[in-house]
Amino acid sequence: MSTLALSRRRPAHGSGALALGISTLWLSLIVLIPLAAVVARSFEDGVGAFWDAVSNRQAVDALKFTLLVSLATVIINAVTGTLLAWVLVRDRFPGKKVVNAVIDLPFALPTIVAGLTLLALYGPNSPFGINVAFTQFAVLLALLFVTLPFVVRSVQPVLIEADREMEEAAISLGASNRTVFLRIILPNLAPAILSGAGLAFARAVGEFGSIVLISGNIPFDTQVSSVYIFKLIESDAPISAAAVSVVLLFVSLVVLLLIRTLGQYRPGAARGFFVSRRDRGKDQEAAS
Repeated sequence: MSTLALSRRRPAHGSGALALGISTLWLSLIVLIPLAAVVARSFEDGVGAFWDAVSNRQAVDALKFTLLVSLATVIINAVTGTLLAWVLVRDRFPGKKVVNAVIDLPFALPTIVAGLTLLALYGPNSPFGINVAFTQFAVLLALLFVTLPFVVRSVQPVLIEADREMEEAAISLGASNRTVFLRIILPNLAPAILSGAGLAFARAVGEFGSIVLISGNIPFDTQVSSVYIFKLIESDAPISAAAVSVVLLFVSLVVLLLIRTLGQYRPGAARGFFVSRRDRGKDQEAAS
């Protein structure tokens, strides 16, 4: 290797190390240090006080409701989000660009405005005569609104880049539309669906603005953990609030790591479909 080639590579290595250092510093300042401060704050009064804060009946009930309603939100959005992404990619219809833009509205709209909008539409003064305010369904409705784009935007690029020739080949071999979807399309979409679902779950677990108005914050009924934390801060119990926050942080981190691990597994269902068809054809030829 020439000296000139080595001299050309050294600046790239140095710039790479500099970029890594800046990225690590920025990540530490914005994410790691604040999270560490919350964890340290939650243990200021000791492990016993931490456990008391997270194990009291109201905190446990709020956490259970938060996890259950977030899970329901993810399941519904995984199905409807995939369907919306499919329609936006595979179908042509008037107003497609408008629908595509509306899907991103929950990202742009302040969550407190989303709560006000939902309260106006489905509250006591609803123009449709539908009043679900201060119910568990209202919390689910708010979470469905704010987490809508995650699965859609995760699945869309995969559908755009999907190999349509593989689907056409399967159909030409006699596969039904259901078989093509389950054996070819869905395995390719699964990592994207899981990724979007994980992000939606993490967002739902920590959502506050869209829920605080429409939920009514009724203990043991519609109170979610984020609003419970807010009430603890208002009640001058910041250490207890930090303790519950750490539990939410831990749950979100575990879910995201699990989803990321599952997302790396790409089943070979499509390959298996064609292999089975090929082997079946060979068996038929041998029999004849």
